[in-house]
Amino acid sequence: MGKDSKPKESAKGKGKQAASGSDENASKGKGKGGKASDGLGTCTYVKARHILCEKQGKINEAYKKLEDGWLGNGDKVPPAEFAKLAQEYSECPSGKKGGDLGWFPRGKMAGPFQEVAFNTPVGATSAAFKSTHGYHIILCEGRKN
Repeated sequence: MGKDSKPKESAKGKGKQAASGSDENASKGKGKGGKASDGLGTCTYVKARHILCEKQGKINEAYKKLEDGWLGNGDKVPPAEFAKLAQEYSECPSGKKGGDLGWFPRGKMAGPFQEVAFNTPVGATSAAFKSTHGYHIILCEGRKN
């Protein structure tokens, strides 16, 4: 029992240090042009398009097209081109509208989708990721408070 309590105590200590360190960094970042100044993670609304696929293989195929056409060269994907791929690949009803989700507030989308949507820079395309609904790729088109 003594052996078990030592790692737990040190783990708790590390957790407290990490938490206080991240709080300090968050404050410093906001004061020195960090996330607060670029809007990532701090905005109230985001405008996005997405591609949703049930199978990982299908989302990977869509992402490969994005890589071959734009991302592999370091270019941004034009919204009209993303919309074409969404119409071709997305299994979400929004796919018919080019994956357009419009403006949505923080708290409306679930878990990882919200995390990625609110942390992807405007004009950037996320990597493929999994949520409870399937596999997604997000194109962030705007953010506002």
